[in-house]
Amino acid sequence: MNMAYTKRSKDALARLVAQDIPDGAYVNLGIGQPTLVANHIPAGREVILQSENGILGMGPAPAAGSEDYDLINAGKQPVTLLAGGAFFHHADSFAMMRGGHLDICVLGAFQVSATGDLANWSTGEPGAIPAVGGAMDLAIGAKQTWVMMDLLTKQGVSKIVQQCSYPLTGLACVKRIYTDLATFAITPGGVRVVDAVDGLSHAELEQLVGLPLLKD
Repeated sequence: MNMAYTKRSKDALARLVAQDIPDGAYVNLGIGQPTLVANHIPAGREVILQSENGILGMGPAPAAGSEDYDLINAGKQPVTLLAGGAFFHHADSFAMMRGGHLDICVLGAFQVSATGDLANWSTGEPGAIPAVGGAMDLAIGAKQTWVMMDLLTKQGVSKIVQQCSYPLTGLACVKRIYTDLATFAITPGGVRVVDAVDGLSHAELEQLVGLPLLKD
């Protein structure tokens, strides 16, 4: 197989996701890679970032040395607060998530099925977190659920699958998948390739994923 392509860096992937978020959107960024999206919101675009621990109006990560560990996101990472930002009770945050008030949530994933099922909280391995937590509420409550992840596991197995083998977070909830090799849309007709890195052909991408892929 031709390997004459370069994977997107995590920051490049975060920049790609940030560019697709429309002005005025209310967005939750999940733990892990999605938190990087906050650092790449285009200048002049208002995107209101929410954290499930009760923050609205988060900004980019703080500069080194200026972290305030009383101001953290759901992943316990220090964050900044933009002018007009607010803190509120955890219950109010979940009411926002469950009530359909978020336009987009961006989550990591272990697997996404061809029909948009999401598995992102447990692989069943010893020491895994004991419960799904707020990911379930986000995946179903947001108007759109986007996934940001590496396309392949460390073993080279596709994380886009025909059917998830890990415990599910939500059914048929994922609309877009942003990966280090390509961006995909989940459609009624199947998984559609929106774009791919230079040098990676459609046939090669299909071979990596192991599923038929629709062309944009």
